[in-house]
Amino acid sequence: MSLAPFFAEGSSSVIEVLKRTDPWILCFSLLTVVATIWMGFWSARKSKTASDFFVAGRAVSVGWNASAISGEYLSAASFMGVAGMVMKNGYDALWYPVCYACGYLFLLLFIAGPLRRFGAYTIPDFAEGRYDSTLFRKIAVVFVLFIGFFYTMPQMKGAGTTLAYIFPGLPYWAGVVLVGAIITLNVALGGMKGITLVQAFQYWAKMFAICVPIFVLMSVYGGYHQHLAANRTSVDAPALMETDHSVEGREVLRKELPPQAPRDQPWISPFGSLTTKAAAKAGLTPKEQRPYSLLYTYSLIIALVCGTAGLPHILVRFYTNPDGVAAKRTTMWVMILIGVFYLFPPVFGVIGRNWLPDLYAASGAKGTDKIVLELPRILNEKYGPWGSVLSGITCAGAFAAFMSTFSGLLVSMTGALAHDVYGRMLRPDATSEARLKAFKVAAVLVGTVAVLLGTCVEGLDINFMVGQAFAIAAASYFPLLFLSSWWRGMTMTGAAAGMLTGGLLALGGITLTSVSDLAHLQGLDTFWRHHPMVRIFSEQPAIWAVPLAIAVMVVVSRLTSSRIPSDVRMKMLVLHAPEKLGLKQEYIQEHHSGH
Repeated sequence: MSLAPFFAEGSSSVIEVLKRTDPWILCFSLLTVVATIWMGFWSARKSKTASDFFVAGRAVSVGWNASAISGEYLSAASFMGVAGMVMKNGYDALWYPVCYACGYLFLLLFIAGPLRRFGAYTIPDFAEGRYDSTLFRKIAVVFVLFIGFFYTMPQMKGAGTTLAYIFPGLPYWAGVVLVGAIITLNVALGGMKGITLVQAFQYWAKMFAICVPIFVLMSVYGGYHQHLAANRTSVDAPALMETDHSVEGREVLRKELPPQAPRDQPWISPFGSLTTKAAAKAGLTPKEQRPYSLLYTYSLIIALVCGTAGLPHILVRFYTNPDGVAAKRTTMWVMILIGVFYLFPPVFGVIGRNWLPDLYAASGAKGTDKIVLELPRILNEKYGPWGSVLSGITCAGAFAAFMSTFSGLLVSMTGALAHDVYGRMLRPDATSEARLKAFKVAAVLVGTVAVLLGTCVEGLDINFMVGQAFAIAAASYFPLLFLSSWWRGMTMTGAAAGMLTGGLLALGGITLTSVSDLAHLQGLDTFWRHHPMVRIFSEQPAIWAVPLAIAVMVVVSRLTSSRIPSDVRMKMLVLHAPEKLGLKQEYIQEHHSGH
């Protein structure tokens, strides 16, 4: 049997896809990918030791690290998902960008400094060192992987959506596989030191890509306030006109909304379609929906604020600073950098609602998640190829978004496997060369699993999936790190019990709702309609899982107070004493001979 017809058919399909590809968009996207790969190879030549691979030699300056953390944190959810969710659900979706930024205040006040002073390579290092327990390290590693894989899925959704937009007709899964392979190669070559420069560069690339198109679009099609006014109802529009006579909201062109789009009043309401969806499906009146909406909102706020302070791939970055003071300064600059960035994505959602309402009728990779990519092309009607140029810039920003975050996630999860599992559990006597080899093998394994998971989540919103990862982190790592850093009465048994209770229950509820939304368990829809409160508690478990985890940690620690580590006073002193006193110790160097 000849394979010639098969290859001929495949070649013709590729040619058709390329014919429909906008050259400007393709050019900017390729430029970003090539620059990322080149910087990864260039940096890889400087990564020689285990310290370089895991914590970049602990020599990253405040400016570089703040840019790198911002680049890693501003994922596909920030670059694409916030705009898509604002367009789809309205203004109650603004809790996402607000709380994404506010979470760093918790990090600044309570966690960043103590975590760096302890001087580990990974968060499981901290867990074992704080409680002198190899068992607890294993538990911590499991949650690094849980949170990491949940966080990689929306990055893969962003990759598949972007590639499907750049190459019309390309299957969603093909984009996931291609981007996943490129990033996995980059991480395997350079580790943490290899991606620090890349992520710092990608933050500024994303900032440029998100703000320049917005300024151009507003100068041509009207300001943000005008587009927002076009979504006002006839009842409150006159009040707006009275307070600001310069606003001519009704003169902004607005295309007809399809039936799938939310109406104006709920779209601009703080009790919009995002927070009221469970109650609305239960058939409750708008007044009856409000308590449910508030419950959903409070739980979302807790998940995002506390979850930021519990993300392993972000926390491990603070180990790359020289000391605790630098870690705190880095956190302050990160709040500024990401706060400025989050001013722009919601504007895409507002303008997109007026100009590209057809996206409401689509789903998956063709839905509102691609508004940031497609909106600039409306300029082609007036200014020829300039719309495509700006769209190419946003595509480059999207590449930078999911590539930088996926890189950080891979380093975090790969470090957990290579350093914590292989180097600490399976082969404690392994040489540095063996650990570096294990790092590269683990990177390929983790990248492969992440790609496979990414192909299964096309039907879920990017921001929604990220929120789930935050909820798991809030219910597991946040209570552990907060209480371990500030309460000397915590025991390993209490920490493990609380982490397992909160983390696993949150994981179970989130998994159940996600599988239900993907229509794999359709029988649950009837149950959710009759029990909206249960649906909210399952979809947004932070409001009960975080207090439960903390309560279990405190109660069990009280009951097992005889097991408090004997050197807890010294450890607490190391966590909080100023570096000038000379008490800071590098946990890895201290224990290297013992492992």
